[in-house]
Amino acid sequence: MSIDSMIKKRISESTIHRLSMYYRTLSLLEKENYDTVSSKELAKREKLTPAQVRKDLSFFGSFGTRGLGYNVGELKAKISDILGINREWKVALVGIGNIGSALVSYKEFVRQGFNIVKLFDNDQRKIGSNHKGIIVSDIKDLETEIQNENIEIVILAVPATVAQYIVDDVVHAGVKAILNFAPINLRVPPDVYLRNENMSMELEYLSFAMVNNHVPKNVKE
Repeated sequence: MSIDSMIKKRISESTIHRLSMYYRTLSLLEKENYDTVSSKELAKREKLTPAQVRKDLSFFGSFGTRGLGYNVGELKAKISDILGINREWKVALVGIGNIGSALVSYKEFVRQGFNIVKLFDNDQRKIGSNHKGIIVSDIKDLETEIQNENIEIVILAVPATVAQYIVDDVVHAGVKAILNFAPINLRVPPDVYLRNENMSMELEYLSFAMVNNHVPKNVKE
């Protein structure tokens, strides 16, 4: 199913996140040699309700057999197709600081088909160097190299002060999907998909929970 079709069906972000959770649980079940799994078991592992699991999956078709549950391998493959991780994506990463360097080393990206093939930085000491098997390019050549390499997704791990300038160049180069680690709200056109990963905010949530004895909900809505 295409992203456009999903938007037309008003698929919520929460549903998409839960699909990712189901995919990981199914991967574990596969390693544990499970052939089938019920919505009850999936729900239990993710602290959801069976009705929520069935509702999430129903957006994308009919899965499983009443009384028997879901075939683990088949459902995993279906969700992989829905999430678009049954193929390889060409990814560029901008900013080879502490976060950027850690992201290049994150092996799960490759397993999921997200191949970082281009690295960019403005530090002359890093430009031209071999960083974990990838030559670091000058950020001045960003647009040209993104187009030449047919980059589909860009990860930004740069300071907030320059993030908007860089994202403007990325968008101008034709990229439609951006993952941003800079602690700033970026402006992008309506046809560009932008996700923000703000680790400081996540830690602030945890500190809030600790200070205020906040009790999280066990069942996600």
